[in-house]
Amino acid sequence: MTQHELKQVLINYCDFRGIQRSKVIPAHAKEAANRDGVGFAGFASWLDLTPADSDVIAIPDFGSEFVLPWRKEVSWTPSDLYMDGIPLDQCPRGLLKKVLSLFSDQGMTVKTGVEAEFFLLEKEVDSSIKLYDSADVAEKPCYSQSVLWSHFDFIAEVMDCLNSLGWDCYQADHEDANGQFEINWKYDEALKTADKHGFFKLAVKSIAEDYGARATFMPKPFNDLTGSGCHTHVSVWDASGVNLFEPSPSHGGTSGLSELGQSFVAGILKHARSLSCFLNPSVNSYKRLYCSNTRSGSSWASNRVSFGGNDRSVMIRVPEEGRFELRQPDGAVNPYLSQAAICAAGWIGLRDKMDMSGVVTELDSKNATLPNSLEDALRDLEKDEELTTVLGREFVGKYVRLKMLEVDESRSHVTPWEIESYLDV
Repeated sequence: MTQHELKQVLINYCDFRGIQRSKVIPAHAKEAANRDGVGFAGFASWLDLTPADSDVIAIPDFGSEFVLPWRKEVSWTPSDLYMDGIPLDQCPRGLLKKVLSLFSDQGMTVKTGVEAEFFLLEKEVDSSIKLYDSADVAEKPCYSQSVLWSHFDFIAEVMDCLNSLGWDCYQADHEDANGQFEINWKYDEALKTADKHGFFKLAVKSIAEDYGARATFMPKPFNDLTGSGCHTHVSVWDASGVNLFEPSPSHGGTSGLSELGQSFVAGILKHARSLSCFLNPSVNSYKRLYCSNTRSGSSWASNRVSFGGNDRSVMIRVPEEGRFELRQPDGAVNPYLSQAAICAAGWIGLRDKMDMSGVVTELDSKNATLPNSLEDALRDLEKDEELTTVLGREFVGKYVRLKMLEVDESRSHVTPWEIESYLDV
């Protein structure tokens, strides 16, 4: 696209609650934005700041800019956050870049892919949300051809948009819950995947609106339906393009991962409870992990800290040699913080040459589980010195403080279930 065809640019960042924040600038102001940044009042979004703090300055990364295929006069650009000329320690994108530098300094590149599930709802949403398609009522609707076809124009448009950007979008399907879908694109370097993840949510929500629907990535919007995950696939590569997680023929193991890959996984397993406040970052997240039943018969979300082969009942699955799938993350994740946390825990495993089999044996002997609430997950992070050190003590302190406010806020809300259960006491 030539400069004169582009009219507006969305300058974007993502806050601690995973909410996308943007300002729009005219295209002719890109040079000034690149030089001076774009100012935001940080307290107005979910960052640990006050009204008295200086403006947060978003420095756009125009090398990662995406033109909106469904509205080609507009582009979307992720940014890094600064305050008073210094990188903001609360910047999720900046934190991911910091963690990834641990790998790049050793000649390694982390590559990831995400499976971001979402629901389609009626556009007018009040206190009682409803599925967009009232005919989508099957007990086991996963892969339903008839329902997929009913929404084919929407799905096809999203896929065409992603492929027009060179993402190699390779499949889409109706997922396990009624009204739930998934659209997949090829894995990439972790920072690029995080940028794409943020843009993907904008694309899905915007295009859904054109079809009279509202898309949500909320982890568990319905009591009796499977929640929305954001399964994350991970591998690490060297500078020559060799997958370092690929097991050698002489390795002789059955895990499907090299020793390096197993150490990375061991780090995640060891720190899984602390990771939960990044991978399951909302109060609602734990209803996906700990739901008692779903209409289809499975939650597809293990709350056990567990590792297995090609087994969808475990937390970490190996669908094929050379990569693993972490099934813990859900749709509420901040695209950058989730990747940063995964890579930080994996880095600890690599650094310490952790023995995965020993970690798995210890966890199995304890029947280790994930936290059953956001508060418990935050408390686990506060006690995790290793992960805190890698992520940064100041960042962790501010993240925990702001997320605890979210927990406290949730306590003041009376739910319909409470009224139904206790009104007659």
